[in-house]
Amino acid sequence: MQRILVLVVLAVLTHSAAAQSWPNQPVRLIVPASPGSSLDVIARVLGEHLRPRWNQPVVIEDKAGAGGMLGMNTVARAAADGHTFGIGFNGPIAFAPHLYRHMSYDPAKDLVPIVLTTSQPNVLAMAASHPANSVAEFVAWAKQQDGKLLYASVGTGSSSHLTMELFKSAAGFEGTHVPYKGSPKAAMSVVTGETHAIFAVEPALLPFLQSKQLKLLAATSKERTPDLGNLPTLAESGYPEVQSLAWNGLFAPAGTPAALVEKINADVNAALAEPAVRELLRKQGLVPGGGTPADFKLLVEEESLKWGPLIAAKIKPID
Repeated sequence: MQRILVLVVLAVLTHSAAAQSWPNQPVRLIVPASPGSSLDVIARVLGEHLRPRWNQPVVIEDKAGAGGMLGMNTVARAAADGHTFGIGFNGPIAFAPHLYRHMSYDPAKDLVPIVLTTSQPNVLAMAASHPANSVAEFVAWAKQQDGKLLYASVGTGSSSHLTMELFKSAAGFEGTHVPYKGSPKAAMSVVTGETHAIFAVEPALLPFLQSKQLKLLAATSKERTPDLGNLPTLAESGYPEVQSLAWNGLFAPAGTPAALVEKINADVNAALAEPAVRELLRKQGLVPGGGTPADFKLLVEEESLKWGPLIAAKIKPID
C-alpha cells in the first residue's frame, strides 16, 4: 500500500512539473477545416490571445478533409505532451462514429475534451417569397406537399441535415434531402427555388438575408439569443425536442497529462472571457463557450447519445 501511495505521489508531481514547464516549444493548433472558415477564425482569435500567456507561438495548421476527420486524426496521433491539440466539432466527434463503419480514430478513446470554444444554433430558412411566415404555417404547408418538399443541407450527416430530420420526425411531415457541398451552394438552392428550406447557421446565410432573398422562421437554441434578435425558437413554437447547436471545442491526444489539460482549459477560459475576444466571436455569429473539461466531455457524450439513434434510422452507414 505504501509503495502504491509513493507511485501515485510521484505521478502527480511529474504531471505538475510538466504543467509548470509547459510549453517549451511552439504549440500546434490543428483546424480540421479550410483557411477562412469559422473554425479557422476561432483558432486564430484564440491563438493571438494565448501566445502572450504561453510565451510561445501558436501555429495554426489547417487540415481540411473527410468531413473534419483528417484533422482530428492528426490530433489523435500526435504526441500527448500538450504541444498539439485541435479544434473539433459535431461532425468528426459526435456524428462520425455513427456515420462510418470504419474510422482511423475513436473520438471517445483517442481524444480528450479540453473546453467548449463556441456554439451557435441552426436557423430555419426559406425563400423570402415562401408563403409561410411562422413555424406553424411552414409545418402546415409542408404537410400539404405530400412528401414533395425538398430540403437542402450543407452535406449528408451534417448538423444542417440532421436538424431537419429531427424536425421532420417531431412535426410529422415528409421531404427529400438534397445535400450540397457547403453552405453557399445549399443556400443558393433555396433562393432559386431548387429546394424549399434549409437549416444552417445564420452567418452562412447572411449575404442572402441582407439582400432579403431569404427569411428566417426559427432558431434551434433552447432560448432566444441576443444575436438573433427576436427570432423565436422551435421550442417556443411547439417543438421543444428540436434543439440543435453547431458547437466546437479543443481536444488533446489521449494520454495528455490532466494537469496540462487543466492548464490549457484555464487559459482558454481566460481568453474567452476577454471582452475583445467575445466581441470578435460575436461578430461572427458565435456564442463564446467555456467551462470545465468535465462539462465539455458531458456535452460530447450527450450529443453522441442524442444523434446516434437518428443517424442509424435515417442514414445508411458509410464504408
